[in-house]
Amino acid sequence: MHGWFGGLSQAAGEVLPVRIGSREFARTQSAPARLLGFDQALLWVTAALLVWGLVMVYSASIAMPDNPRFGRMGYSQTYFLIRHVMALVLAFAAAVLAFQVPVRTWEKAAPWLFVASIVLLMLVLVPHVGRSVNGARRWLPMGVMNFQPSELAKLAIVLYAADYMVRRMEVKERFFRAVLPMALAVAIVGALLLAEPDMGAFMVIAVIAMGILFLGGVNARMFFMIATVIVFAFGTMVMSSPWRRERIFAYLDPWSEQHALGKGYQLSHSLIAIGRGEIFGVGLGGSVEKLHWLPEAHTDFLLAVIGEECGLVGVGILIVLFLWLTRRIMHIGRQAIALDRVFAGLVAQGIGMWVGFQSFINMGVNLGALPTKGLTLPFMSYGGSAILMNLVAVAIVLRIDYENRVLMRGGRV
Repeated sequence: MHGWFGGLSQAAGEVLPVRIGSREFARTQSAPARLLGFDQALLWVTAALLVWGLVMVYSASIAMPDNPRFGRMGYSQTYFLIRHVMALVLAFAAAVLAFQVPVRTWEKAAPWLFVASIVLLMLVLVPHVGRSVNGARRWLPMGVMNFQPSELAKLAIVLYAADYMVRRMEVKERFFRAVLPMALAVAIVGALLLAEPDMGAFMVIAVIAMGILFLGGVNARMFFMIATVIVFAFGTMVMSSPWRRERIFAYLDPWSEQHALGKGYQLSHSLIAIGRGEIFGVGLGGSVEKLHWLPEAHTDFLLAVIGEECGLVGVGILIVLFLWLTRRIMHIGRQAIALDRVFAGLVAQGIGMWVGFQSFINMGVNLGALPTKGLTLPFMSYGGSAILMNLVAVAIVLRIDYENRVLMRGGRV
């Protein structure tokens, strides 16, 4: 019997999931302990990015107390390091809790989470409630950290768009019934984000929503029509805003006398930092640009410090890690869809687009390939609410992967 099944399997070019025979059957008994876990490689790559980010945040911020702007506030050399560690601990606790939540519960909660994100985005605009920094009102003071509602909105739009596509699957070919309601929801979020202003977060949210609509089966002609409208809308916003328009001109020529000390200041010093790093970098802690030359070195321009201290090799390794991470998350999403779990699959792929697109924008800005935008590097840049929502998102992906493995072993979720 064993030989017959073995021959059948070999002829079909596949291996049957269960084999009859004492040795093979005995070996399957230990398999569930491994298969019913979760993607450990994904977890370890995420942990590597977090640890690397912690080291680089400390390196980039250690000299900030010498800056008169921060010295007046009594910051110590470990001020940002301690707060980043606190954010990591809080984010890890939240991620552990998020992993315990079944995907079907996230599906039920998706509309309410979206509404909650809109309420918080409105609340942050209320005077004396939202905190304003450098002319932008994006934060809600919450004691242990300043929470940024736009980070919650990114996760909320992933869950809401996936839930929306599952509910509207039968009318996905009709524009007004399938696409227009989702477009209105994104427009509401976008209007609130532009009022802060936070155009970078709006771009990420728009890309997430578009990507989930496309992956959910929306007609390709509709997708390209939506993409054209969004590109036109962003172009109009840039051209109608003098300071955004100036950023584009500074990006095109950051070294000109007009821009080098103005809108092109961050970009020019980011390029200097990366150029100083050359192939292998100047060594950990050896950055000169972080010594009050490069603004926001521990947040938006952390990659420039990595490039200066770790060189081309370090930047290349970082790009490979983010590419692998994005690809792995998308693979988990495809696997869920193959198991007829459309919501779970779209959520995982939406998170993959979020991580991939935001890291692409941040790296492009630091390398001078894209105009300057205020977006952090996921898992690495200083910022409590960003780290918190990034780890919660990864925990949801790991939960989806765990449930995929349960189903593939014949269990129930």
